[in-house]
Amino acid sequence: MRITGLETFPVPPRWLFLRISTDEGIVGWGEPVVEGRSHTVAAAVDELSELLVGRDPLAIEDHWQVMTKGGFYRGGPVLSSAVAGIDQALWDIAGKSYGVPVHRLLGGPVRERVRVYQWIGGDEPSDVAEAAAEQVEAGFTAVKMNGSGRLRHIDTPAELDAVVSRVAAVREVLGDERDVAVDFHGRFSTAMSRRVLPRLEPLSPLFVEEPVLPENTAKVRDLVTSTSIPIALGERLFSRWDFRDVLTSGIAVAQPDLSHAGGISEVRRIAAMAEAHDVTLAPHCPLGPLALAASLQVAFATPNFLIQEQSRGIHYNVGSDLLDYLVDPSPFRFDEGHVAAPQAPGLGVEIDEAKVREAAERGHRWRSPVWRDSDGAFVEW
Repeated sequence: MRITGLETFPVPPRWLFLRISTDEGIVGWGEPVVEGRSHTVAAAVDELSELLVGRDPLAIEDHWQVMTKGGFYRGGPVLSSAVAGIDQALWDIAGKSYGVPVHRLLGGPVRERVRVYQWIGGDEPSDVAEAAAEQVEAGFTAVKMNGSGRLRHIDTPAELDAVVSRVAAVREVLGDERDVAVDFHGRFSTAMSRRVLPRLEPLSPLFVEEPVLPENTAKVRDLVTSTSIPIALGERLFSRWDFRDVLTSGIAVAQPDLSHAGGISEVRRIAAMAEAHDVTLAPHCPLGPLALAASLQVAFATPNFLIQEQSRGIHYNVGSDLLDYLVDPSPFRFDEGHVAAPQAPGLGVEIDEAKVREAAERGHRWRSPVWRDSDGAFVEW
């Protein structure tokens, strides 16, 4: 079997799909994207295709090594995300070639179902108690919310109170049998995280996510030792080397993204490294169905897995949602906040190619918001 071509499709709301074809008619799908930079990643996929066309798609590890190391300049979100989507598609081809879901090729399932959480509250969180109640009614056992909207480097007591009040309102709805995760989203300076974390401890969040920006991960150890709240991060780390020092800092949860951190091949290695440091895995995934499908294949084969993010109904999904490009949405049927192991070959989902091609004609130009403070200065989104 030989690879005959790679095609990318920018589809709403903000995703990029990849189709890899072979001379035996087996097609693999992946999701290589950097949110807000999908066309840049598509160009990277096009350049990497020169290394792949005419080659055996089942030589996945060799392709991964050459794509990540053969260009001299390495790493970064664009290259790593291009590699990630290609890697997903190659595993999809492998599973279809052997007639098994990818998790069988990764050693087989270690659990019967995977716990997932639902997003509430939006970018500038509001009405979180009502939203949490809706998700309890829908059967979810965990939700995640942003801790704040835009923040100053050191903000007012009123802003601190607002963060704690929102989480407290959600905890009251959820009770003690369900979980709330709180995403700081890199919006909190180290100083603000130091102030807020102690006040959140009585509310027992499942974890607090990204309490410092990725360029400030040297500060993570200090935060970890200052709080009993499990600290999670990793959506903006792209390789096992990026995670190497962070895993020794005492974090509780690693969050590599299957569409950013080198795909299934690399996230499996990150998960194994995390296990050696008593760290659980909760893959970042506010993206589309292929990213989620890849994440679930890893989740079912990973002993130290914790919980899975998914984007159904997320505030970014305007105009299209998680299930819109699937022939059959049943692989993403959530029952009591869990999803069953996919049984179809490959990534376990069937893409509606005609719908993807039609949507790609419209495309998208999604960009990350640029936030400013009341004085006009840039603040983190």
